Amino acid sequence: MIKTQDIKKFFGDLEVLKGVNIEIQKGEIVSIVGSSGAGKTTFLQILGTLDTPDSGQIIFENQDLSKLNKKELAHFRNQNIGFIFQFHHLLPEFSALENVCIPAFLAKKNKKETQEKALQLLKRLGLEHRANHKPSQLSGGEQQRVSVARALINNPQLILADEPSGNLDSRNAKELHQLFFDLRQEFNQTFVIVTHNEELAEMADRKLTMKDGKILE
Repeated sequence: MIKTQDIKKFFGDLEVLKGVNIEIQKGEIVSIVGSSGAGKTTFLQILGTLDTPDSGQIIFENQDLSKLNKKELAHFRNQNIGFIFQFHHLLPEFSALENVCIPAFLAKKNKKETQEKALQLLKRLGLEHRANHKPSQLSGGEQQRVSVARALINNPQLILADEPSGNLDSRNAKELHQLFFDLRQEFNQTFVIVTHNEELAEMADRKLTMKDGKILE
């Protein structure tokens, strides 16, 4: 489904990614582990087209993403990739429902249909009774589930998660981890998860280790 070929990235003179090659199949859950500074988050951002590599290719369903301009990449990202971050990145002035709807509104989808789908997702995640609450009124676990619903609103093929349970207690972390597998079962989505949580890493179909800017075989 998605593969990278010899991805390299420099920040000044520092080579952060030193030729990363990876191939991920549709419906697969892959975890990436490694010490801080190994290049995991940088690689995830490049995989999600939030950043561009200095060299190398990302091939998504036989499409070379390096051939797309900024506007085309933004459209591609909105349609195909969902993001779950450690710190949620929910907009504080909007309700849970409105936060979930934002990616669909950016894609100019029908407002009524989007709100109905957002409510269905919140219900699926056990949050329909919190739909009109703002992030400050939600617990950490609830905020993270809202960010999962937001990641799912455009039916993306690929979900990228960066330390998704990093700020959760063990019970909420366990529930979130199980949720990923339930969603894969339900929607056949592909997950790439950067994590320090060994339990989550071991649950994945494949665990990859990144060290000094490379994936260890």
